[in-house]
This record gives sequence, structure tokens and C-alpha cells, in this order.
Amino acid sequence: MEDKILKGKTVVLGVSGSIAAYKIANLASMLVKKGADVHVIMTKNACNFIHPITFETLTGNKCLVDTFDRNFEFHVEHVSLAKKADIFVVAPASANVIGKIAGGIGDDMLTTTIMAAKCHKMISPAMNTNMYENPIVQNNIEKLKEYGYEIITPATGYLACGDTGTGKMPEPEVLLSYILKEIAMKKDLAGKKVLVTAGATRERIDPVRFITNYSTGKMGYALAKIAMLRGADVTLVTGKTQIKKPDFVRIIEVESAGEMFDAVDEEFDSNQIVIMSAAVADYKPKEEASEKIKKKDGQTSIILESTKDILATMSARKKNQILCGFSMETENLIENSIAKLEKKNLDLICANNLKVEGAGFGTDTNVVTLISRNWHKELPKKSKEGVAADILDMLIYMYNQSNAKERDADEKVYQ
Repeated sequence: MEDKILKGKTVVLGVSGSIAAYKIANLASMLVKKGADVHVIMTKNACNFIHPITFETLTGNKCLVDTFDRNFEFHVEHVSLAKKADIFVVAPASANVIGKIAGGIGDDMLTTTIMAAKCHKMISPAMNTNMYENPIVQNNIEKLKEYGYEIITPATGYLACGDTGTGKMPEPEVLLSYILKEIAMKKDLAGKKVLVTAGATRERIDPVRFITNYSTGKMGYALAKIAMLRGADVTLVTGKTQIKKPDFVRIIEVESAGEMFDAVDEEFDSNQIVIMSAAVADYKPKEEASEKIKKKDGQTSIILESTKDILATMSARKKNQILCGFSMETENLIENSIAKLEKKNLDLICANNLKVEGAGFGTDTNVVTLISRNWHKELPKKSKEGVAADILDMLIYMYNQSNAKERDADEKVYQ
């Protein structure tokens, strides 16, 4: 994802009195690096845990604490900042601040500003386990949900008070992921379901050996992540990988091509856009040995048989889905990919050449040629998330065009 993905966005961070307040400095820094205009509002109790100068140094903006501070930037500070905000995140949110917001009490800069804000609002509770589980606090949290606030579930672990339980504020990276989900990208996939396959399959030879390939899953994970950021309900069917799974995505883990076939078969009909980026084995051992095969002198052989063809099977039964496949070649990229597009009855194929610098397995970049039945276009080298955004642009366009044609056909029937 591009470094300045939050450029032009205003993020307001509300920091209340909790030992977790020191972690928000890291979050503020992360947001600034992604281009956001970050404003921090602190309660007076929060100043006991971290100094406002820390946030001012990191964000370049005055850290607000006192509602009646005469050295403010705007005419009516809390109203102006509330109007400007794209998102308002209270983290850490103490039981006191949660109770005041739920009760409509605005007696300091943080609570008055959030009352005036109409943007999306998130609350990240952080407190002792017994306080968090107190029915009054839980009732206040439920009230905030009813009012449209998004509640970030606290983590479970060792707390500053020495107890172990639920009440920890999630790490800054987790909070960042919630913010990105909400404001990083336009929601042109809102209401759509997207199915993505990713990673390599493994075909077992015996209990310790298997056939696989070099796919790391990075391209498929990027597609799932960007589709989620653009508002889609994403299901990711993934082979074994060593990379972090995307947040806010439904994950189905599989191992073999047969397991991936079954998972896709189950999910296919309920999705509008299906992207098959997994590197699925074409062949598997005809028989899997129940014990480890011992080394022998001379040659040996393994009899292989074809795996089920996921793309061909799904394309044969597709209705209104847009189906996208991938083609990894080492020669005759366009010719071989067009042949695959036609044979598998795909709407779009994303082709790349393993021998091209910046493309292929395990890289953070890719060089892809998009191919449809009528045209092909080579994209410049980009990060895999940048390539994912370009692929989704095309798939959204194709889906909208397909639906428009269906609407036109329906109108002619009823005229």
C-alpha cells in the first residue's frame, strides 16, 4: 500500500487517563507517516501518563487539553475540529470517559468535541478487568454501540495493575488497521462479496513429503486486503503461507488442491467477484504412502494424476459472477494466457512472466498484464497492493458493465 494512503484525511485521537496512553504516541506517528493530519485531544488525567508536547512534536499540531485555552487555532476549537475530522478514535478510553460520552456529558475538550463530531467514531476501552466487566461499564458500551460508535474489543493479557484478563488496549498496529479499514479507501465495493484464493497447495507424498511450488500468497493477500479496504465482504481461501493474514477478512485455510476445490465450491455461488490467484497444483500423487518412504538405491518413481480443475469447474456454472484467473509464464506470455482465458472461460486473466525483474514469487512488487477477450494492457511495476488496486478497478468496471447489460436486457423484456 502506498505510504501516503491517508493523505488529505484528518484523524482525531482522544486520549484519556490510562497507562496505555503512552502507546498512542506510536499510533500518532504511524498515522502521520501515512499522510494523515493528526490532532490529539487529551483529558487532564491523561497528562499524568504522557506529556502533550510528545504529541505536538509527532503531529505538528497543538495538543488540546483545556476547553478554555485562549491560544487556540480555530474560532471555536472543538466545533471546528469536529467538522474537520474524518474519524475520531478514543484510545485508550477509560471507564470514566466511556460513561460520560454514553451519558451525553461534555465537560472537557475531548467529550465536547466528540459530541460535536458527525464522522465515524471508535472507542478502544482500556481498564482493569473487573472494571471492564462491571455491568454499568458494559451497559455504557452497549449504549455507545446503539448510537453508532464502533467498539474495539480489548485484548486479553497481563494488565498494568498485575491482574491477567480482558481490558488491555490493543497494540497501535491493531488500532491503525481499524482506522485504515474505515477511511483509507473509497467504498466502491460496499455491499459486494469477493472470494479470493491465494498461496500454494500441498499434495502429500507421504507423512513427511509433499509436492508444492514457490508461491508465497503475497499477491492474493494483497487482493483480499485492498478489496476489504474498499468495503467488500471478503472470503480468503488460502494455502499454507508464512505471511500475516489480512485483517477483517474471513479466512478459510486449506492444504491440498482438493481441499481448495471443496472450499471454493462451497463459497462460489454467493460471491459477485471471484479472483483465483492461488498457485494450485496440476498434479498429485495417485497414492499417498501411510509411512515415510525409505531411500532405496537406484531410481524410483511417483505416479501422478490430475487434480480437479477449480477454474474450469467454476466457470462452467457461473451466473452473474466476474471470474478472474492468474497466469504465471516463462515464455509466450500473451499467447499462453489468452489460450488459458478462452479455455477456462474467464472474464479477466492477470498474466506475469517469472523472468521479468520485479515479478514472480516472493517479491513485494509485481509486473502484470491484464488480458480480456478483446484487449490486453501491461501495467507498470508496482507494489503488490498497488497492482491489486488496479486489478480491482478493472473487475469493478467489468461487474458494473455486466450488470448494466443485464438491466438493459430486462428493460427490453418488459417494454
